[in-house]
Amino acid sequence: MKLRFYNALILSEVGKEIFSGEVCTDGDTITYIGTEKQDGKFDREINLCGNLIMPSFKNAHTHSAMTFLRSFADDMPLNDWLFKQVFPMEAKLTPDDVYELTKLAALEYFSGGTTAAFDMYFHPDSVAQAAIDTGLRLVLCGAVSGGDNKADYDSALSRLEDYFSRFNSMHPLISFKMGFHAEYTTDISILKGIAELAKKYKQPLYTHNSETASEVQGCIERHGMTPTALMESLGMFEYGGGGFHCVHMTDEDLEIFKRRGLWAVTNPCSNCKLASGIAPLAKMNGMGINLAVGTDGPASNNALDMFREMYLASVLQKVRENDASAMPADAVLKATTTGGAKAMGLDDRSVLEPGKKADIVVIDMDRPNMQPVNNIVKNLVFAGTRDNVKMTVSNGVIVYEDGKFPTLDAEKIYAEANRIIAEKKTD
Repeated sequence: MKLRFYNALILSEVGKEIFSGEVCTDGDTITYIGTEKQDGKFDREINLCGNLIMPSFKNAHTHSAMTFLRSFADDMPLNDWLFKQVFPMEAKLTPDDVYELTKLAALEYFSGGTTAAFDMYFHPDSVAQAAIDTGLRLVLCGAVSGGDNKADYDSALSRLEDYFSRFNSMHPLISFKMGFHAEYTTDISILKGIAELAKKYKQPLYTHNSETASEVQGCIERHGMTPTALMESLGMFEYGGGGFHCVHMTDEDLEIFKRRGLWAVTNPCSNCKLASGIAPLAKMNGMGINLAVGTDGPASNNALDMFREMYLASVLQKVRENDASAMPADAVLKATTTGGAKAMGLDDRSVLEPGKKADIVVIDMDRPNMQPVNNIVKNLVFAGTRDNVKMTVSNGVIVYEDGKFPTLDAEKIYAEANRIIAEKKTD
């Protein structure tokens, strides 16, 4: 499909000047951005009436199918929430369940301006198929773990190699990055094996990292060093990678991230809700550490809403640093768009320019919270909500427009999600 968006305000990349003009696409690719009127035959020409068109949000850490546990086990400490509520319920999930629950997440992503997610969850084949069927761009991350026995070792390593091979050749919307759940769920023998796999395939590695103080202390007790230092000692970061959360980071940890060019993916809503802490984003940003933003799963957040993440990512730093200038809006918006794309290896979706993939969000400027137009970027971060999303274009396809999902049956997806959670509660 060929689309023309005209009479638009255009933010092609955070840090560049916003200008009036038009954007054209052909299939999944952006063909034109500029001020000149484009003539030709288009399948649809859309007058944006002065609304803002910009790169879509990229959710750089999530567990999409956890939609079924939204508001199920709240107001609990992390360990009790995880081991007494989440893990037992997740053990009941079938591949078909995960497929349906991931489709529900796709609806939430699209209606909030998100077109790509960095997902770590069970039954990845089902997750991938749901992404393909909904039009969501998904980067799967290895979620392996295991104990100190040969069976766990062989299973974890063989699965990672299998995933890497299959998912990176499955479909244009699907790719895979090597990783593991966390240091505290993975025996050191498996960690060493994963490090060798990353070197073998010259791949970056990703994992949950330093989410809680107890996680870091436990790693120090087991190995005499922090999770980041342990992974560095094992040679895991020879080809880059990153960590999800990165809340309790030492100066040594931050230096490793800076030196290796690693990505720190922050999840401020989840970290606040689970009382995990506030990541040192302002310090990271000042050091030039790569930053991206994710929601974590909808069981611990409880939303897949990048506007909430952006607001908290900035204002919490102002409180943490006792400095109202800490973590400015442009740095946060960049981390949520371009940063997320690059953390996921999606450079072709990081900005709006000819030749890049058409992953686009249209922001409704004709809303009270977007007026007056003093500074659009600051408005997006400090005043914006998902209600400001007028349209979302994923891979050149309009997947959300004015409260509707043109390509999906939302009511059917809602019904399936409610059926699944009802069944699991009674099992």
